[in-house]
This record gives sequence, structure tokens and C-alpha cells, in this order.
Amino acid sequence: MTPTPIRHLPDADLLRLVLGNEGAATLTDLPLADVFRFDAGTPALQEGIAHYGPLRPLAAAVELMARALSRILANRDCLAEPASVRKLLQLRLGGLPHEVFAVLLLDAQNRLIDCVELFRGTLTQTSVYPREVVKLALQRNAGAVIFAHNHPSGVTEPSQADEALTRTLKQALALVDVRVLDHFIVGGGDPLSFAERGLL
Repeated sequence: MTPTPIRHLPDADLLRLVLGNEGAATLTDLPLADVFRFDAGTPALQEGIAHYGPLRPLAAAVELMARALSRILANRDCLAEPASVRKLLQLRLGGLPHEVFAVLLLDAQNRLIDCVELFRGTLTQTSVYPREVVKLALQRNAGAVIFAHNHPSGVTEPSQADEALTRTLKQALALVDVRVLDHFIVGGGDPLSFAERGLL
């Protein structure tokens, strides 16, 4: 008898394959978007997922997905792969209970060098220091960067402070010939792009 293709299995069966019966039972009522950080979900689970014994395989699966996307973007122009960039940011920043400011460092061909979570803040804000952003870009020999931060509230609308910070960072990096290609806000649903909004 031919086994059912993986893509046709119900969510519960897939979770059992990854986590076993005990681990899957812990996630019965949790939407998959929350589990995989594609939405503002259950912060306590996202913060502690790597430490919950039965859920460690799931944390490993999320990490493997993020690494796979990073390796794809290391060989392609990130501007030509906006969906992959968004997915990577959702995996890295989605569902966290505190704000994180991250920098995607890119080479001269816009290929990913690294994704660095540079600053960590509170529920509603993060302090970002332009000097440290410039220092990181120079240390890693970046030709361009993409900024990203999350809003634990799930609302992706940029604040005036977000817009002002982006302008400040863009001006600081221009002095050392590093281009700012975009700034994403990760929250509920699809990450918001400053470039698409005409905010860069």
C-alpha cells in the first residue's frame, strides 16, 4: 500500500511525525501560524519553545527552515527573492514577546552574508544605536543592508520613530557607502516593507 503523500496529511498527523504523540498533544489547539512564527501568536510558547522537552524537535524544524532560507539567499539577489526574505524574517522575529532589531547584511550583489539580531528591547520599544549598525556593516564588509524589527502587538504600521530611525540609519550608512535596501516590520500577517510604502 502506497503511503499518503506528506502534503496530504492532516496537521495533527504531521505534528505527530515531528514531535511524537506527547509533543503533538501539547499543540492540539494552537494554530500552525503561531507555532511557526508566521503570526503574532502565543509569546510564552515562542519564547520558551527551545526549552520545552517535547517541543525541541519543532524548534529544530523551525531553525532548519530558517537556515535553509538563509542558504538560498546567500546565493541569490535578495531583491529578486522578496518572498524568501519575508519568510526568513517571520521565522526569526515573528511571535516574539519583545522587540528585536535585526540587520540582514548583503554583499555587493545583494546576496545574504548574515542575519544578525543586533538589539533586543521590551514589549513596545528597542534602543538602536547607529554607531553599532555602521560598525557591524563595516566589520562584515556589507555592500547593502535590509533592516527588520518586530511589533509584538502584531500591528505592522510604522511609527514616526520607526521612520525617523530608518532615515538616520540610511544617512549614517551612506557615509560609508552601504546602501539601505529596505526596512521590514514583522507582526501579524505579511511583513510591511518600507520600500514598497515609499518610505525609503
